[in-house]
Amino acid sequence: MRRIRYTFDFSDSEMIALFASANHDVTRAQISDWLKKEDHPDFKSLIDLHLAIFLNGFINKKRGKKEGEQPKPEKKLNNNIIFRKLKIALNLKDEDIIDILKLADMRVGKHELSAFFRNPSQKQYRMCKDQILRNFLHGMQLKYHVDKE
Repeated sequence: MRRIRYTFDFSDSEMIALFASANHDVTRAQISDWLKKEDHPDFKSLIDLHLAIFLNGFINKKRGKKEGEQPKPEKKLNNNIIFRKLKIALNLKDEDIIDILKLADMRVGKHELSAFFRNPSQKQYRMCKDQILRNFLHGMQLKYHVDKE
């Protein structure tokens, strides 16, 4: 969440609005505690449910809120789900993701990439390792972050 906030330069008010668009109210203090460094005394760990709500709000902001009932946030997240939500929010095609990963000096083939977005019950499904998601977030930052200077 910290990296997405930095990449897209979201203010506290925008962060609160992201949660609100996913039908969840949070306070500025909660946002502040979640964004603190792990060694800070007021740091609060972000549970999977809150991250899923944040990502759903991010999708709503980037793609527009869909009509009817909003998607239920997952209680348990893994890298594949986070990666899929970011792909949806930014409306990325496989080629776009490959290009973003190249920005972070990571080479991934189209078949390897598609395995991350398959149903876990399929034989071709692969777990997305931390390194791949971390490099994708770094590449996303390189592509989307605009310095104020």
